[in-house]
Amino acid sequence: MNIVVVGLYCVQPLSAENWGSWRGPTQNGISNETNLAKEWSPEKNVKWRAELPGPAGATPVVWGDRIFLTSTSGSDLVLLCFGTDGKQQWSRLIGKGNKEARGDEGNSASPSPITDGVNVWAFIGTGKLVCYTVDGKLVWQADLQERYGKFDIAFGMSATPVLYQGRLFVQLIHGDGKPETQEAMVVAVDASTGKPIWATERVTGASRENEHSYASPVLYNFGGMTYLITHGADYTVAYSLQDGKEKWRLGGLNPQGKSYHPTLRFVSSPAAAEGIVVCPTAKNGPVFAIDATQTGDLTDSKAVLWVRDDNTPDVPSPIIHGNLVYLCRENGMLLVLDRKTGEQVYMERTHSHRHRASPVLADGHLYLTARDGKVTVVKTGRNFEIVSQNDTDETTSASPVISNGVIYLRTFNALWAIE
Repeated sequence: MNIVVVGLYCVQPLSAENWGSWRGPTQNGISNETNLAKEWSPEKNVKWRAELPGPAGATPVVWGDRIFLTSTSGSDLVLLCFGTDGKQQWSRLIGKGNKEARGDEGNSASPSPITDGVNVWAFIGTGKLVCYTVDGKLVWQADLQERYGKFDIAFGMSATPVLYQGRLFVQLIHGDGKPETQEAMVVAVDASTGKPIWATERVTGASRENEHSYASPVLYNFGGMTYLITHGADYTVAYSLQDGKEKWRLGGLNPQGKSYHPTLRFVSSPAAAEGIVVCPTAKNGPVFAIDATQTGDLTDSKAVLWVRDDNTPDVPSPIIHGNLVYLCRENGMLLVLDRKTGEQVYMERTHSHRHRASPVLADGHLYLTARDGKVTVVKTGRNFEIVSQNDTDETTSASPVISNGVIYLRTFNALWAIE
């Protein structure tokens, strides 16, 4: 591992935060930190760069002075811990037999780890789910394929679990109806022991490639209401965290019938804010917004606040902030909609390249990461303004992470700290 320190530049944030899960402190891709870097390059505003043992798309997580991420290392799948000084503290082997998906698009280290500052949990495409202390001591391990049935998913299991109040929640949306393949499920696992708490079969009627989902579940936790949102197999479905009972479902994302799209598999995850859930689809399909306080079958009901008929983000997840919904499309177009009405505020091009990472919002700016490593910084609000376009000259599909005034970027080659 090589550590390179370039041009140290330090401004303390007004409010420092831990970034314990893929979408940040409140699972919505939004940071409350300020005084963050808006410009960088390999020679500018780089605190350090640490080499990684192999490529992966897993977003790092940060707690205090530790950074955790999963990675490939040849055919091995490992969980790594770095200090916020850029020095590797430990590495643990959690699986073997890495499989690449669609060439350079993904591999078995695509799910992101989760931490609460005491333990760190990691899920990999082989089905292994592990828990370590932040010092690298194994607490427990489980094989979800052995427990719930074999995965059959074209481009690999990539869903990141959700941690909430001592439980891990995992969506297993995969399979093709074969007897030896477990149908789609949503499961809850005791975070301290790995023991199963509940498992709910996720019934939708989806067929062909649409039985596969590459999205991750998200938590709705606003106004005293908390539940799990799962996304895939033609439906968005919410479940009780306590017992796994269904709270609501939204259909119409890929209606059955003659016009049924046989490969409309979901990759982009939903986004939640108080009173609203935004549900993307795929392949330039529609985007739905629903009233998050309703229950039952919300399809074709008054609970559907608005529908955007096309321009879904496809891979990056939406962000809801203030009165606006931000959708970074996979081709680099930034689509901004009015939160209440769904009316278009603007749609403008940022950087014409594949966008696989989900955007992050902080200090009045969006950070949009393209597959070639270029990060476009755009001002939030109703007027389109690119502030900067920054490049590490390394490919990436992981989302940016913000903690204690530092932006962490995980490329296929290295972990970067921007300050």
